Amino acid sequence: MYSINEVLETIRMVQEENLDIRTITMGISLRDCADADHKKACQKIYDKITRTAANLVKSGEEIEKEYGIPIINKRISVTPISLVAESSDVQNYTDFAKALDRAAKEVGVNFIGGFSALVHKGFTKGDRILIDSIPEALSTTERVCSSVNVASTKDGINMDAVYRMGKIIKECAARTASQDGLACAKLVVFCNVPEDNPFMAGAFHGIGEPECVINVGVSGPGVVKNAVEKVKGSDFGTLAETVKKTAFKITRMGELVGRAAAAKLGVPFGIIDLSLAPTPAVGDSVAEVLEAMGLETCGTHGTTAALALLNDAVKKGGAMASSYVGGLSGAFIPLSEDAGMIRAAEQGILTLEKLEAMTCVCSVGLDMIAIPGDTTAETIAAIIADEMAIGMVNFKTTAVRIIPAPGKKVGDNVVFGGLLGHAPIIPIKEAKAVDFVSRGGRIPAPIQSLKN
Repeated sequence: MYSINEVLETIRMVQEENLDIRTITMGISLRDCADADHKKACQKIYDKITRTAANLVKSGEEIEKEYGIPIINKRISVTPISLVAESSDVQNYTDFAKALDRAAKEVGVNFIGGFSALVHKGFTKGDRILIDSIPEALSTTERVCSSVNVASTKDGINMDAVYRMGKIIKECAARTASQDGLACAKLVVFCNVPEDNPFMAGAFHGIGEPECVINVGVSGPGVVKNAVEKVKGSDFGTLAETVKKTAFKITRMGELVGRAAAAKLGVPFGIIDLSLAPTPAVGDSVAEVLEAMGLETCGTHGTTAALALLNDAVKKGGAMASSYVGGLSGAFIPLSEDAGMIRAAEQGILTLEKLEAMTCVCSVGLDMIAIPGDTTAETIAAIIADEMAIGMVNFKTTAVRIIPAPGKKVGDNVVFGGLLGHAPIIPIKEAKAVDFVSRGGRIPAPIQSLKN
């Protein structure tokens, strides 16, 4: 049971500190939709999604009214399409993406994830076709998101896939040049990808997941910032304990909503992802949480240490509040989606190198970063390789969602609007890594992988 003080505190968090449920994401297995005839497969996919998720948005809206807690997004994740489409008779999977897009539009969700492939150890025929289809698929659909896992601690880094993704990202940008390379914002490259992530663009329904499940992503940078400001000048132990207790409260609220959604929809509750996911709105910034800890500006010396404390305390608080914490769970640092980070990047204090260092201690990785449009595919591949190495060696999920904005240079801006926000074009190293990324093959797994 919840006390009246806890109820009032939650109301205050919602009204004054931007507390919300960032997403309730329904995971749907499409493994029974495979068919040699791709048109039949696409129809099966459309029919299953629209049938299974018919009441998803309605249920979310009912919960918002019942509990008074905003649910910003209702989304869907599906089995990686490379697995579902591989038995079909086509050499391009764009029709599958369009089927996903139509289904997402029909049920009213804003994004659907799962135009994905898992290639950390090598490619199958379906993996190659899906990856080659990504630029057309993302540039001709509105709501489809794509992800490719190219590395893992157990298997190393598939550098052939890394190099290929550098080229795919460039092509995605070119196909959506009039939108500042928007397709790249719907594509993420992973190491150690989780199979139950509710957040886009990296969500998909893993092969170990049930037929259907509800996963919840909560958010609350504003709530955490407010709590941190109340212990200004205290020692680090007090600071960490304050963040941990705040994360506990946020997680409890998220699980309540997730279980309510699962009950309404008659499907199992999966996990709660307690990541601090910022938005461009004022007061909803992870960077501002770090600055409330005592940093003048996010990106200055001390930022990595502050982020490490924040990420760890959030995880500890969430683990205390729920037995089913999953997904990514920690602190996100998407440049274009965080008002404080946008400001720090515009000042030249938050750089690509600092962002890479920060990814060693937080959730995900180089996220929603805009770079000059003339950046080569080889340089993008090298950036991806660096981030994959961090994840591989440190047993953690890392990712790259990067936008080489066509026609833009350092000092310009890209504007996507909504939750995707806007971002300054940040500089990158000019020295080339062509000979390195073009070697091919697989960077072996680290010695840490030998744990059996």
